[in-house]
Amino acid sequence: MKGILRQRVIISMDSKEVVLEAVKNDGLTLRYASEELRGSKEVVLEAVKQNGLALHYASEELRGDKEVVLEAVKQNAYALQYAGEGPRGNNEVVLEAVKQDGLLLRFASEELRGDKEVVLEAVKISAYSLQYAGEGPRGSKEVVLEAVKKNGEALRYAGEGPKGSSEVVMEAVKQDGEVLKYASEGPRGNKEVVLEAVKEYGEALEYASDELKGSREVVMEAVKQSGCALEYASDELKGSREVVMEAVKQSGCALEYASDELKGDKEIVLAAIDQFSGAIRYASSEIRDLVYEMSDGAEDNSTPAERLRRLIAINNSKSARKVAPTNHD
Repeated sequence: MKGILRQRVIISMDSKEVVLEAVKNDGLTLRYASEELRGSKEVVLEAVKQNGLALHYASEELRGDKEVVLEAVKQNAYALQYAGEGPRGNNEVVLEAVKQDGLLLRFASEELRGDKEVVLEAVKISAYSLQYAGEGPRGSKEVVLEAVKKNGEALRYAGEGPKGSSEVVMEAVKQDGEVLKYASEGPRGNKEVVLEAVKEYGEALEYASDELKGSREVVMEAVKQSGCALEYASDELKGSREVVMEAVKQSGCALEYASDELKGDKEIVLAAIDQFSGAIRYASSEIRDLVYEMSDGAEDNSTPAERLRRLIAINNSKSARKVAPTNHD
């Protein structure tokens, strides 16, 4: 019985009248049509108007027909992937597609992927479409600015010119500070750009110039956002009590990157282990030993921070007694 029904369907799909009616209701039924009817412009136009993806089942000739492909991408931009070489190189067809989804630029001809107007429309919709652009648009400040305003990560696909533009990089790091890593030497040494980057992503300090890694203002902004950005600060600032205190308050683990001297500073260590008790392992061996000695034995459930506070209190008390005035009769 099933074989008879299948035979009837095949016979029916040889009928232009039947196929036209079918594709008007569901364009994808074009797949069942005879080879002859898949090559019928009238039939295929009706199919792609109902569902652009029906272009996949059209004859090779019609997949190269501008009118057919344009109707298909108007209905569904993704139909461009099934288009022939001609329509993929047609400005009107490709613009219609990328205005719906910029990433469809990857199906355009090489010539149109190098067309500034086409790429500009594509990146307005999807910044990542810049990766499919030709060398010309990737090197265009206007195009790249448009892309990074939408998504800073697009900077990775830019040409050397835009990567060296502080204006372009500034827009990119406002979106995502980490993309400073894609910038050229110039913007990495621009204090304004780097400040913007580290405010958004503290560890972008890694990509700043050596000079700015030694800038107290820049490093302070970085460690406020991410204490562990201290890793990338200059040795001098790793020894700055103010900077390190700010870093460990944000992330106790930043103590790992402090100078040896500050790893032995009880107040710095206390701030670090208050934020994360495990940071005690980065303290100097002297402080670690003192903290463990403050334990009252196996029954002592106090935290390292509580023990260190007791130790600091005892030391402060001793210091107070030493400086207290002596009364003489």
